Amino acid sequence: MGRFGFILVALVSLTLSLSLFPDSASAQLKQNYYANICPNVESIVRNAVTKKFQQTFVTVPATLRLFFHDCFVQGCDASVIIASTGGNTAEKDHPDNLSLAGDGFDTVIKAKAAVDAVPQCQNKVSCADILAMATRDVIALAGGPSYAVELGRLDGLSSTASSVNGKLPQPFFNLNQLNALFAANGLSQSDMVALSAAHTVGFSHCSKFANRIYNFSPKNPVDPTLNQAYATQLQQMCPKNVDPTIAINMDPITPRKFDNVYFKNLQQGKGLFTSDQVLFTDSRSKPTVNAWASSSQAFQNAFVTAMTKLGRVGVKTGSNGNIRKDCSAFN
Repeated sequence: MGRFGFILVALVSLTLSLSLFPDSASAQLKQNYYANICPNVESIVRNAVTKKFQQTFVTVPATLRLFFHDCFVQGCDASVIIASTGGNTAEKDHPDNLSLAGDGFDTVIKAKAAVDAVPQCQNKVSCADILAMATRDVIALAGGPSYAVELGRLDGLSSTASSVNGKLPQPFFNLNQLNALFAANGLSQSDMVALSAAHTVGFSHCSKFANRIYNFSPKNPVDPTLNQAYATQLQQMCPKNVDPTIAINMDPITPRKFDNVYFKNLQQGKGLFTSDQVLFTDSRSKPTVNAWASSSQAFQNAFVTAMTKLGRVGVKTGSNGNIRKDCSAFN
């Protein structure tokens, strides 16, 4: 082919990959981004998050889920934190986001206030970066891995409920649907399985899985992939006419620990959502579930890799974003 031809092919494929995954060109993100701007930002955020965590454990799943819901809709730009106004229904008021716990929003707002209380740091650190740091901190506080967070995101300039449509995974998704949605964000099946393990903490309202315990199919009212004893337990906690505000733990074994028990639960038919259990019942992802059920370290490594990739999705820089003074309102 010759060297020139090879270079040309390499350039074309690079251009193609950048156009397919513009987010992978996130050279602007780096660790220690604030070293000369607000040198203690990570400890300031960690202290604020720890204080919030000491008030309620919900801080953990709420912040983690907020980050995920932010990144999958228009990228990691804190657009999910924007409050609706008379003229605009924001992302947070889309039906898929109404169940985001207030403690996640509060964690970011408190951490932002702590950062802005330091004169050198005032209005220098984006809400998007604060959310990325806070997410890392809650995972560590719950016993999960800590990791270096890449920083340098700007806050987004738009937030609309309509932009959420079709962007977030649903509890009834099968493996193909999950893979397609994650691939659209530059994430692999392995990343998807690792990130699903965020369900090792947190809770769900009964309505999200009621079909699996009451009306799965005409032949099987209870989903046959669901552990029978667990199904009975779920029916007791979620009777048919249950109060819609009742929530139950996603991980019935260690609900307050960020660990690989999520995968051990799947092996026993104790995945709460169809989208959880399918990771074990589908032969394409089953080996990954088995590997991480038996190795906590392998899971943690994969989770850190996936979180780092997630944090690069749709990053705003230059004129595409700014640093919000108030995380819940545009400047």
